[in-house]
Amino acid sequence: MITALNKKLIVVAGLLAAGKTTFALKLSHELQIPCFSKDLLKNAMGRSMPVNSRDESKLLSATSFDAIEFITERFMEAHLPLIIEANFRMDENHGGIREGEKLQELAERYGYRVLTFLFTGDPSVLHKRYKERENRPERGHANRLWSEFSLEDYENSVSLLGCFDIGGKIIKIDSTDFGAVDFEHHIEQARSFIGFGEADFTMF
Repeated sequence: MITALNKKLIVVAGLLAAGKTTFALKLSHELQIPCFSKDLLKNAMGRSMPVNSRDESKLLSATSFDAIEFITERFMEAHLPLIIEANFRMDENHGGIREGEKLQELAERYGYRVLTFLFTGDPSVLHKRYKERENRPERGHANRLWSEFSLEDYENSVSLLGCFDIGGKIIKIDSTDFGAVDFEHHIEQARSFIGFGEADFTMF
């Protein structure tokens, strides 16, 4: 049954290589709610839209956000919950779009409650993780680096990602050490958010 209680948006955002996609997909499986990830969309689109340079990769990133924005609005029109995941920005992205403003406007227009899991961590650790994942098959050709990416480059890229805020509840997750993160607890927080009304959402 579609009710106002279905009008829930879970956003997984934050720093590069912090484990956002893995967590978002786990949430999707546990909650049985569709998840749309920017990097996974890039890989899917890259199968028929080859990416051969950093500039082309940036363009596809902007296009991937356009797709997420479109999908999010279609779900909201139907009053259905969903999970979206990316390194969403409050400042302008590669296409000149302020992603945070777009998502906040959608949530406000359709009366959606928002829960954001904001992934942070030690930049030096996350930068090493970012470089290491470059050679993994699941990373995909569309998401490759295309050039050297120093720690300074990483820090400049993520400097504003930890400021993502489109309203609602924000839960920060420091994933410097995956073993120190209680992911099951965070899944239960999401389950509580999805499953109950405003008055019952008290576990935070």
